[in-house]
Amino acid sequence: MRAENVRDAAAAYAASAIVRAVSVLTNQTHFGMDIHRLGEIRKQVPHPVLRKDFFVDDYQVYEARAFGADAILLMANVLDAKTMHRLHQLALELGMEALFEIHTTEEIATLPAGARVVGINSRKFKTNSGFVAAGQSSATDFSLDLGVFDLVSKLPASAIRVAESGISPQNLSSVASNFQAALVGASLLRDERGIQACLHDFEVARPS
Repeated sequence: MRAENVRDAAAAYAASAIVRAVSVLTNQTHFGMDIHRLGEIRKQVPHPVLRKDFFVDDYQVYEARAFGADAILLMANVLDAKTMHRLHQLALELGMEALFEIHTTEEIATLPAGARVVGINSRKFKTNSGFVAAGQSSATDFSLDLGVFDLVSKLPASAIRVAESGISPQNLSSVASNFQAALVGASLLRDERGIQACLHDFEVARPS
């Protein structure tokens, strides 16, 4: 990631005509950012804010709300079905939404009946030795399988469908017909021209 892009991200998102929500990584161990960053972003953008982390317990949900999150990420390859359902219910009770993340058909089967926003993540976030840690590069340690987006036909019909990871202005049109939103990070934060230029490319590439 380019430090300049990270620095300029909040202002760029606030001014963009195509940004509808902002995702903020808060995992210090694996991604080098913490919950305080979410609080800072919350003050700078008018959009809903998603806390993106490895949620495993109730405390993290309460913490997300306390720092201003409007939604949380629940990963089906991290949580068992019972825990995922419990954290979802807690989020709803606290006035938040949940983005459920899946990678496989089997994970779709574990989603609660009330799942309203479901994302398919094409990025594999584990290495042979475990989770990628802070300081390692997702460019070399994460791999993409854009073919997993074909699972979109198996998602709940009533859910908002989100394409996650691997989305760029160049391939946006190929997924736009099947998804209602895209969660984009790397393309924006790595663009050497700056985050505003990349956002402009996405705006031009977005189907009318």
